[in-house]
Amino acid sequence: MVTDNLLDRITVNQNILLDKPIIRGLRISVEQIIKALAGGVTIEELLEDYPEIEKEDIYACLLYASELVK
Repeated sequence: MVTDNLLDRITVNQNILLDKPIIRGLRISVEQIIKALAGGVTIEELLEDYPEIEKEDIYACLLYASELVK
């Protein structure tokens, strides 16, 4: 997996979720995914709960969060 391309999956749109970072223009925020993972939800459960996202989107959220804490 090439991490350089993962961050392309995260976008910010002033018309969607008040400028929060989101996955590929969907109404699913990075925050939602990170909080779910922190709460014990598995990647497989997230993919079931949000069928419009892909495993790479979840990895992109994790990478985005890791970049913020550098």
